[in-house]
Amino acid sequence: MLIAHISDSHIAKRNKKAYGVAPTDENLTQCIEHINQFIPKPDLVLITGDITYSGSLEEAEYAASLLDKLQYPYYIVPGNHDDRSTLWSVFKKHACPCKSKEFINYVLEGYEIRLIGMDSTIPASPGGEICKKRITWLEKQLAKEGEKATVIFMHHPPAKCGVLETDEDGFIGADRLGNVIAKHRNIKAILSGHIHLVTHLGWCGTVISTAPSMGLQLVLDLTLTQPSEFTLEAPGYRLHYFTPEMNFVSHSIIVKTVDDGPYPF
Repeated sequence: MLIAHISDSHIAKRNKKAYGVAPTDENLTQCIEHINQFIPKPDLVLITGDITYSGSLEEAEYAASLLDKLQYPYYIVPGNHDDRSTLWSVFKKHACPCKSKEFINYVLEGYEIRLIGMDSTIPASPGGEICKKRITWLEKQLAKEGEKATVIFMHHPPAKCGVLETDEDGFIGADRLGNVIAKHRNIKAILSGHIHLVTHLGWCGTVISTAPSMGLQLVLDLTLTQPSEFTLEAPGYRLHYFTPEMNFVSHSIIVKTVDDGPYPF
């Protein structure tokens, strides 16, 4: 099974750039074209939040018009830059098949891996949360398929990754979530975004794996003392491969527009 993983597209209004400088719509289009041409074909695409720049209806509709060009099923969860009700109304059940607008939580069945999408957002806050209601829902879903390989995808990584801005944003209920995750050895990974960098972190018996953004890369400062800054980079996404040996292998794909190969190795 092959999963393409996009995050933090930050789509602004048409003919506008995120933060006034980042052509995120063009970058997302490049990623979509790259995914559509990839061999072997992905089974589906997961988008882990911050789909829009400021949460507006116009941005969500524009993002949907771009994402609808994917040749594969795609599924979304909200990020802190999104409005969950707006996403639910625009993308509807083909991309967020949840039963309630309270939280965009749902389970995708019928694949080699069971996929659980979780809403980790707090309205009007940059930080993440898995509250008691959401953790109860998750426990019920995990109990239904206790042995099947499972991946959870949500916007916020539930642990600090050494990135000042997002570490400070925080994650309410991380211990609560970690206690549940540690009980289920079949959880292959937690896929996230939010930090605008590719990272891997062993956590509670699984791995947190984050995707890059659409060309807005946070400057890494492990001293955790400098104001947060970003650079404009080539857009990228992740490919997660569930092998016949039942290993979960993650690759980072950078989409470049220059002719730089490939060359014989």
